[in-house]
Amino acid sequence: MDSPDVSGPTKKPWLLPSLESPSQILGHLGPNWFAPVMGTGIVATAAATLPVQIPGQEVFARVVWLIASALLAIVLLASAAHWIRHPAQARAYNPQMAHFYGAAPMALLTVGAGANLVGKSLIGEPAAVALDWTLWTAGTIGGLFTALTIPYLMFTRHSVEPDGAFGGWLMPVVPPMVSAATGALLIPHVPPGSGRATLLYGCYAMFGLSLFASIIIITMVWSRLAHFGSSGTARVPTLWIVLGPLGQSITAAGLLGANATLAVAPEVATGMRVFAILFGVPIWGFAVLWIALATALTVRTARRGMPFALTWWSLTFPVGTFVTGTTQLAVHTDLPAFRVAAVIAFMGLLATWCLVATQTATGSLRGHLFLPPTTAPIKSHKS
Repeated sequence: MDSPDVSGPTKKPWLLPSLESPSQILGHLGPNWFAPVMGTGIVATAAATLPVQIPGQEVFARVVWLIASALLAIVLLASAAHWIRHPAQARAYNPQMAHFYGAAPMALLTVGAGANLVGKSLIGEPAAVALDWTLWTAGTIGGLFTALTIPYLMFTRHSVEPDGAFGGWLMPVVPPMVSAATGALLIPHVPPGSGRATLLYGCYAMFGLSLFASIIIITMVWSRLAHFGSSGTARVPTLWIVLGPLGQSITAAGLLGANATLAVAPEVATGMRVFAILFGVPIWGFAVLWIALATALTVRTARRGMPFALTWWSLTFPVGTFVTGTTQLAVHTDLPAFRVAAVIAFMGLLATWCLVATQTATGSLRGHLFLPPTTAPIKSHKS
C-alpha cells in the first residue's frame, strides 16, 4: 500500500512567487517593457541639459544613463528570446498592446541621445557619437515603421470601439518627433554641406509628420474623455502620454533652431530660431493645461484604487520631454521663469521616476508584472 503524502503544500520561493515557473517571465513580455528604458533615459538627458546645474548633477546623469543603457540591453535580449521561444504569443497581442511597439524606437533614441550628452565623458566622444548614430538610425527606421504600420492596422484590421481612443494611440507616431529632437544633436557631427542640411530638413519633416498625427489623436482622446470619461484605471496613466508629443515638439523646435545656423543660410536659421519661440511658448501653455487635467484625473482615479502597472511609466518620459522643452524655452528666451519652471518640472520627474522604478522592481521580483495582461473589458468612468 502506498504511503500517504504528508509533505504538505509546496512553499513558493520568495522570488517570483506569482509565477508558476521562472520561464513565464518570457511568456508575456510585451513591447511596453521598453517604457522603463525611455523613462529612465529621459531622466539622464533632462538632468544633463537642465538650465540650473548643481554639484554632482553631471555624475547623477551619467549613472542614470548607464542604468538606462543596461536596461536597454536587457530588454532587447529578453524581447529577442521572447520572439524566439514564444513566437505565437509574440504575434498575439491585442490592439491596445500593439501601439506600444513605438516604445522600442524611442528607447533606442533616448539612450543614443544620452550617449551624446553624457556618455562621451565615460566612453569618449568618438565612441559616444558612433553609438548615438547607430541607435538614432535604428530608432528612426523603427519609428517611421511604427508610425506607418500601426495606424494602417487600426484602419484595416483592428476593431476600434467608439470609446477606444487613449493615450497609447500616440506611442507609434511620436518616435519621429523624438528622432527630430535627437537628430538635431547630430547635426554638428555631419560634415558641412548638403548632408548636414538634409539632416536638418529631414528632422523638420519628421517633426511635422509626428506633430499633425499627434494633434489628430489628442483631439480624439479629448473627445473620448468628454463623451465616455476616463475609461478605467489601467488606462488613466496613459493620459500623460499626451504630454510626450507636446514637450518633445518644443524640444525639437528648440534644438533644431539652435543648430540651424550650422546647416542653412543665416536668414533661414534666424527664422528657425524665431519659430522655436513662436511655436514653443503656445504649445507649452497647452502642455501646462494638460498637466493640470491629467493630474486631477490621476488623483481622482488613485483615490478609487489604481493598482500599479507598467502604464505608470507614462508619468515619466512625457514629463521628461516637458522638462527638456521648458529648458529649450529658457535657452531661447533667457527668461528666469522658464528656468524655474524647468527645475520644478524636473523635481516632479525625479520623484515620479523614483516611485515608478521602485514599484517596477518590486513587481518584477514578485513576478506579477510578468503575468498575461487582463482581458477584462474597460469601463467608462464619468460618475
